[in-house]
Amino acid sequence: MITVHGRATSSNVQMVVWTLAELRLDFQRHDVGGAFGGNTTPEFKAINPNGLVPVVEIDGLTLWESAAIVRYLGAKYGEESFWPADPASRAPVDKWAEWIKTTFVPAFLTGVFWPLIATPSANRHQPTIDANVEKLKGVVAILETGVPDDGYFGGTNVCFADMVIGTYLFRYFDMDFDRTETPKLRTYYDRLTQRPTYAEHVMVNYDSLRKL
Repeated sequence: MITVHGRATSSNVQMVVWTLAELRLDFQRHDVGGAFGGNTTPEFKAINPNGLVPVVEIDGLTLWESAAIVRYLGAKYGEESFWPADPASRAPVDKWAEWIKTTFVPAFLTGVFWPLIATPSANRHQPTIDANVEKLKGVVAILETGVPDDGYFGGTNVCFADMVIGTYLFRYFDMDFDRTETPKLRTYYDRLTQRPTYAEHVMVNYDSLRKL
């Protein structure tokens, strides 16, 4: 049995469990991190010295870093449509999966999501948040250029890159802030929401993270 250590409200955990569900792999998940704690104990630090979730125990391996876990799962268990064997076919979508982590996540999660969600309204520095929202518009405009006109980053079927890219879009579109117009990205996101696995594992209520 595959074991996932990490709370359901963690976007990085969501990325991994969504992948497991898409690949039809059985797993059990244990609540760790956030309000559940448990991620700073010596026992947990022994399996992830960073003290972060998710951690996955699979095939005799102990893995951390969500995108690396997704790539492992794709390479080990994914069909050609999910994990293209040819590097020349895989790299064009993998570059967007990497870009999401290095560019979109800092701009959105660090710059907008956490300042709005995890900072009490009385303590928010609105000018900084407004500046971050404007910066995010430029970042999302770049993503708009890479979104497929139809289907997914994997073509007619989702691939490993959709797991990394799509996970963050639920919070991006669910939150109330001034987003730039990105019709292709919106259509792609709406397509993802129709997938039962996405609805179950990614579209998770995050009110428990709010500090009003």
